[in-house]
Amino acid sequence: MPTLGSLGTGVYALTKVYASHMFIKMGIRVKSTTIIGLAISCVCFIAGGLGLYFYRYAVSPRQTSETSAVVWIRSGQSFSGTVAQLQERGLVRHPQKFRWLARLRGDDRHIRAGEYVLRPSMSPNAILDTLVSGEVLLHKVVIPEGSTLFHIGRTLERAGLMSQEAFLYAAEDPRLVEDLGLKGNTFEGYLFPETYHFPKGVTPREVIDKMVDHFRSVFTPTWIERAEAIGLTTHEVVTLASIVEKETAAPQERPLIAAVFLNRLKRGMRLESDPTVIYGMKDFNGNLTRKDLKTPTPYNTYQIKGLPPGPIANPGRASIGAVLYPSEGPFLYFVSKNNGSHHFSRTLSEHNQMVRQYQPRVP
Repeated sequence: MPTLGSLGTGVYALTKVYASHMFIKMGIRVKSTTIIGLAISCVCFIAGGLGLYFYRYAVSPRQTSETSAVVWIRSGQSFSGTVAQLQERGLVRHPQKFRWLARLRGDDRHIRAGEYVLRPSMSPNAILDTLVSGEVLLHKVVIPEGSTLFHIGRTLERAGLMSQEAFLYAAEDPRLVEDLGLKGNTFEGYLFPETYHFPKGVTPREVIDKMVDHFRSVFTPTWIERAEAIGLTTHEVVTLASIVEKETAAPQERPLIAAVFLNRLKRGMRLESDPTVIYGMKDFNGNLTRKDLKTPTPYNTYQIKGLPPGPIANPGRASIGAVLYPSEGPFLYFVSKNNGSHHFSRTLSEHNQMVRQYQPRVP
């Protein structure tokens, strides 16, 4: 497609030849400089006309409607395909003019992939500016505290960003975990719960990178030093914090819950945490039985001593802080009161009494 510059050169040459021929035919002798001046004038006139023509098109919206349309430009998509998409959504008129305008601007090869919100009230210039700048639509994704990899994958799938299967394939890849310098076989525990904004077409690796980066921004060097001071590794802190996260939703109880578990670990007692048992089960139907508590798995803290091999969820800031700065006290047991709070006990006899009071008999 010729540009205004190449058109001008051609017009200039044709005008010069035509003017020379006409003056010769009329028997008029004209200086070469006069012919050149005439040719330049013609070029300026035509170029000015073309410039005005394209300017009016470039700044004139298709219509005044503020109704928005979402357009997804895929990676590797041709510019012709993009223009066809814009025409189909009622965003541009005269697609050939739009192509010419984009080429004259030098933007036809600089359209960035992504999902865009455009309106018919936008001029062709404004549409091209948006597509070149990469101002893509971002989807809000809320990851609650205590979410597991499974739940995060489902949330991303519901947001239309990727399949749960694709996310889990990356999130459970031990080689990728090692590449990012983390402990464990999966990213469980290290995908920090927060509100994120992702564009359509984002990859599982990009999501994981962003969430891990956020985890590292929260787990500061000060916290790393604190973990070392209380004799725990970062992985152990995150693992215990994930258990605290699943045991209570009451912020004021988290330091107490953490203290109970730390006290038990110091005394060599089993943690006996129901959420760890549930995490280690393949198919949990919502009813935890006595048989489940006796079934050995790497995560059944009724059967194993110490911490499970890794986190059982992705804990938030408060649960991590509770492990690093637990409450002081001799509590070794706690039981739910079934109202969102717990009763904390120092002795087993007191605990058993509270269990009979607050909990139905486990089948």
